Amino acid sequence: MMKTARLIHTAQALVDDVIDVPHLPARGQNSVATGRTRQAGGAVTVLLAAARSGAHCVHAGSVGRGPNGDLIRAVLAGDGIAVSSPEVEQIDSGVCLVFVEPTAERTFITVQGAERRISAASLSTSQPQPGDYVAVSGYTLQGPSAAPLMEWLATLQSGVKVVLDPGAPFAALDAEIKSAVLNRTSLWTSNAEEACALTGDPDMATAAPKVLDFLPAGAIAVVRDGQAGCTVATADGTTVVPGFPQVPVDTNGAGDTHTGVLLAELLAGSDPVTAARHANVAGALKVTRRGIDKTPTRAEIDAFLARVTDQ
Repeated sequence: MMKTARLIHTAQALVDDVIDVPHLPARGQNSVATGRTRQAGGAVTVLLAAARSGAHCVHAGSVGRGPNGDLIRAVLAGDGIAVSSPEVEQIDSGVCLVFVEPTAERTFITVQGAERRISAASLSTSQPQPGDYVAVSGYTLQGPSAAPLMEWLATLQSGVKVVLDPGAPFAALDAEIKSAVLNRTSLWTSNAEEACALTGDPDMATAAPKVLDFLPAGAIAVVRDGQAGCTVATADGTTVVPGFPQVPVDTNGAGDTHTGVLLAELLAGSDPVTAARHANVAGALKVTRRGIDKTPTRAEIDAFLARVTDQ
């Protein structure tokens, strides 16, 4: 009996401490917060978005012991997402302070914790099989988590598909690490700025096919640019997939939501352009909701698509 292909995420699961502010203070000055919430974030947002679109998901990254780790595990379990790695007993998971302004602009400060305590052995508990997607973040490829992640990636079977979400750190990584990861990447998914850092091209429509020049034959590159949508580049051609502009109330987690739904659709057998269209809808719906855990379900995405198709 064939196993269902899964999304396995290796990146950091943290707690986002989201603080609403009327404006960021000048250096050395003060701003009074108008609200505050604690939410599981980081890799959790990608996994929730994928699970709610029907994907079988596993978190292989490390989760600590303490209030933060407990929150992360509870949120994942609520959507049926397993944590394969053993609990890190001596340290809690980290926190990302997220300052959100009325324009929905976000500013981040991260305090690292147990999520950096990965090893090749802890990652291997996810037992990836051919057909699975293994998601990798550029944030994990810096600092103490880089070496064990690279060690583990080298052991993956050829049929396991590596998904690279480069993040801002990828551009500054050691050239040898970048080359090794890119040579193993089946799917690149990033925003336009991150693609530009690799290709020198700031336009998502033309940067996406240039990303393919750095990837193995048969790879897919998806480059998104907010309300403009995203561009999908494959060996068969390049397609700009328009977005669905909305009035944003919270843009935190929109990119991760896009990635999660994109991967869920691909795992379900959708072609890359169809998957990207669903992901664009998911990102559009996410920015209309406060909270990084407010990712839409497959039914909500389908209903949105039905409405815009009828118009």
